[in-house]
Amino acid sequence: MTVQPRRFHQVDVFSAEPLLGNPLAVVHDAAGLDDARLAAIARWTNLSETTFLLPPTDPAADYRVRIFTPFGELPFAGHPTLGSAWAWLAAGGVARGAHEVVQECGVGLVRVKRDGARLAFAAPPLRRSGPLDDALLARIEAGLGLAPGEIVRHAWVDNGPGWCAVMLGSAERVLALKPDWTRLGDLKLGIVGPQPVGADTAIELRALFGTGGVGLEDPVTGSLNASVAQWLIGEGVLPDRYVAAQGQALQRAGRVHVAREGDTVWVGGDVTPVVEGIVRI
Repeated sequence: MTVQPRRFHQVDVFSAEPLLGNPLAVVHDAAGLDDARLAAIARWTNLSETTFLLPPTDPAADYRVRIFTPFGELPFAGHPTLGSAWAWLAAGGVARGAHEVVQECGVGLVRVKRDGARLAFAAPPLRRSGPLDDALLARIEAGLGLAPGEIVRHAWVDNGPGWCAVMLGSAERVLALKPDWTRLGDLKLGIVGPQPVGADTAIELRALFGTGGVGLEDPVTGSLNASVAQWLIGEGVLPDRYVAAQGQALQRAGRVHVAREGDTVWVGGDVTPVVEGIVRI
């Protein structure tokens, strides 16, 4: 394969300060890179996600993105959506619409708007919802070391990656968890707990996922925050506007800004540039 220079960004998403959010690598002008090369680059960056910007195939889209983890491709992910939109705009991209950028990805078209100084994406519809079955709940209880009754709510909240979620009684309990990956296996699990009265955020959230026999925790997760918002706002547990905290367990300080406007849940956050340059790949 011919090596050529391509523009590159590495950004920190869901944080206004560098090093406190979720990093994302963005490779611009990725046309000509085959699937094996995209996967190799994602393994090399070794970040939770690396994205590749391409010309759209849908005339309604402004750009197309492919999203890779070190283990494979995702149809959608939240912090890569915000980071990719920021990088596309920073590289001189001009949206067709006056107020929104339209991203094409594996789940279809995703709208991204400017929300003051932040970007926010429209949460895609859930692919799977409804309560978890008893066997899965027992597996989660065992994997998190929970006593019966500590899970106060639960649901499938899958908008592409395969998330399920449970709600515990407090943010403090969520942060105290020590996952047993041998029991959780390949689950993609969100854990939510309410913050105490007077806190500057409404919930603490953690995102656990097993893949390739390895258990990992994501620092700040846009897709999971989007689906948790649809679930818990829909059930009247959370208000139409709130801020979620994520990442404290990993010494991060992510902040996810959620707002329901009509039938749309918008998930927003700051994007902070950290690295900009050229990669030769």
